[in-house]
Amino acid sequence: MAVRVGILGATGAVGQRLIQLLDPHPDFEIAALTASDSSAGKSYREAAKWRVDTPIPADVADMTVGATDPDDVPGDVDLLFSSLPSSVGAAVEPAFCEAGYVVSSNSSNARMADDVPLVIPEVNADHLDLLEVQRDDRGWDGALVKNPNCSTITFVPTLAALEQFGLERVHVATLQAVSGAGYDGVTSMEIIDNAIPHIGSEEEKLETESKKLLGDFDGAELAQHDVSVSASCNRIPTLDGHLENVWLETAETLSPVDAADALSSYSFDDVDLRSSPDPLIHVFEDLERPQPRLDRTLGDGMAISVGGLQESTFGLQYNCLAHNTIRGAAGASVLNGELLLENGYL
Repeated sequence: MAVRVGILGATGAVGQRLIQLLDPHPDFEIAALTASDSSAGKSYREAAKWRVDTPIPADVADMTVGATDPDDVPGDVDLLFSSLPSSVGAAVEPAFCEAGYVVSSNSSNARMADDVPLVIPEVNADHLDLLEVQRDDRGWDGALVKNPNCSTITFVPTLAALEQFGLERVHVATLQAVSGAGYDGVTSMEIIDNAIPHIGSEEEKLETESKKLLGDFDGAELAQHDVSVSASCNRIPTLDGHLENVWLETAETLSPVDAADALSSYSFDDVDLRSSPDPLIHVFEDLERPQPRLDRTLGDGMAISVGGLQESTFGLQYNCLAHNTIRGAAGASVLNGELLLENGYL
């Protein structure tokens, strides 16, 4: 029997992607949708301006949108996917957890909290057991798990694949698609024929979340990785797909050939989830790949692609790419939902 799930913030860009991914999912059944008070009480068709590149599912279109409140969500819903603005998530996600709901959240609030697992299943699935600490500390019957920022998700799996060579310093420059800012985030007059060399708070997210994701969990505490990460984040006029330039310094000498072998063969033996692509990382020999328009949908939008591997004065240089609203947001939350189900938290 499919797990009954709800979507918090269902009318937004990530909420719509969640509906697109969850409606055909054999393990999950969409049973509740919530949004702002102005949308509550309307049918989803009336409340949402559907912008995803597949038709709105008929059964979802006729569902009534509820308020984002634990009292407005059926008690038989086992899992909630949250795509709320972080300011709203900070206020309401704990209330849902206190009410007994398990929440897989894409919102940025609480990602760096000591007792909140920040998870990319192919990288650090074992961190999910931090939920036992969380429940003990907070007295929750529910639980809260986070996926990282869409740009963090793009380059951290490549670091995990290369960790065997001793990660010391990482410099990353992002070229981020406009969809990462949401539908109202960047106006056409700002971005057409332009690039914006700053995205508020993004650099900090990449620099801190990456260290937590690559850290070690001993069953009681999480020790962050000691790799040094510096980031520069830029908005460019592509629709979807975050492209990133990475310069990596390692303790051991790392040639482009060895790096390509490690990246293309990267495996995660303890994780076998429906939405995780195989392979996770695609490696291109062509120095002009990956490109957002050509490569963002590899692995149904869940794969990471890498190219441009070459030596530099910093050690190794390469480019990586991921679909920011699928792998970097909605798909990442769905993957964590599958991990929660696999590990008996639902």
